[in-house]
Amino acid sequence: MILPVFKLGTLALKSFCKPIGNRIKKEAGYHPRFRTFIINIAQANHRLTTKLQRRIYGHATDVAIRPLNEDKAVQAAADLLGELFVFSVAGAAVIFEVQRSSRSEARKEEVRRQELEAMKQRDEELSREIEFLKNRIDELERQTKTRGLNSIFSIGHAESTKDKVKAG
Repeated sequence: MILPVFKLGTLALKSFCKPIGNRIKKEAGYHPRFRTFIINIAQANHRLTTKLQRRIYGHATDVAIRPLNEDKAVQAAADLLGELFVFSVAGAAVIFEVQRSSRSEARKEEVRRQELEAMKQRDEELSREIEFLKNRIDELERQTKTRGLNSIFSIGHAESTKDKVKAG
């Protein structure tokens, strides 16, 4: 029951993050300090991606890269921040789910280990009981053999005594 509710909650959290990411995108360009910060991030990201693309396609990488204009840089950084926020929340949800799952597996493994330990103890108890019963059977067989021979001699002796008493 808890798993479907948790999955539904995770899905709802991801759905709520998208509007928050869009809000971050919208508000990113309004604050002057934050604006310059994200412009620098956007320019660095632009340089990095352009160099990577040039290396992948085999073009020269020592060519000067034109910087983005301010509006494009703000938009690119705002998009990057919004997507980063959504990705971070989704990643945190996945990490939380994996940890929860591993804790659940650890609990199951502990239960299996305890059951196995209980079965081993029960097996040892049964082995001791079987050994005890084997010893008891051996003892009874020895007693039976001893008494059996005595009983045969006693019975013959008892019958001859009864015959003598009747005759006498």
